Amino acid sequence: MAEGKKTQRIDKMLVHLGYGSRSEIKKWVKQGRITVNGTVIKDSGLQSDPSLDRIEFDGEAVVYREFIYIMLHKPPGVISATEDARDRTVLDLLPDELRVFNPFPVGRLDKDTEGLLLLTNDGQLAHELLSPRKHVPKTYLADCAGEIGEKEARQFAAGVELDDGYMTLPAEMRVVSRGTAADGSPSTRIALTISEGKYHQVKRMLEAVGSRVTYLKRISMGPLELDEALPKGAFRELLAPELESLRSYSASSKSRLFSTGKA
Repeated sequence: MAEGKKTQRIDKMLVHLGYGSRSEIKKWVKQGRITVNGTVIKDSGLQSDPSLDRIEFDGEAVVYREFIYIMLHKPPGVISATEDARDRTVLDLLPDELRVFNPFPVGRLDKDTEGLLLLTNDGQLAHELLSPRKHVPKTYLADCAGEIGEKEARQFAAGVELDDGYMTLPAEMRVVSRGTAADGSPSTRIALTISEGKYHQVKRMLEAVGSRVTYLKRISMGPLELDEALPKGAFRELLAPELESLRSYSASSKSRLFSTGKA
């Protein structure tokens, strides 16, 4: 059996993967239900390297992984939290086999906002994406009351003053389409890219230029884009290229963001 820095206790490993409690794992070991490299083990505290050893439970291979990375298309009405006494949370949308990893949302979307939300238990990656110093860009689709255009785009590019006196960083806006609201008044759908995350920021930015948001959806965060094939409330684990792009992403190298017009 392999030993070294990557080894860990069998019982701890199986608990992490959601197979059961330590006492249950200990009982199953005594029953001879767990093997390592074809040998029935007698000690639930046995050290093993899951990347090298073949671990089986009841004859089925145990696939070990430390971290999970989930793309969720957050629906409105659900809060970006791990638990709440009154409202449904984004974790309530996940099955037990993923919740056992204790994922958490990377950042938050307002209760009535939908769109891209990353869930993971990788604290280091989350820190890199959330650090205010990184200025990771996030792009939203917003339906706004009235006609929004070049004037507002210039205001956002220069930074706008919010209701509390805070001056936002430069943001990029483009008009996606124009339409009519239910009451017959004009409405504009915009794509707005911001590189910070103040409370209700997109809504407050639109209020600062004399409009208001009637619909809001996040479509990207850094290099990660929402899979439009995911219905609201659905999720999937990140694909290998998506995960690699997140890991290698450096916000400091994205200073060209607003000159290229890309999110």
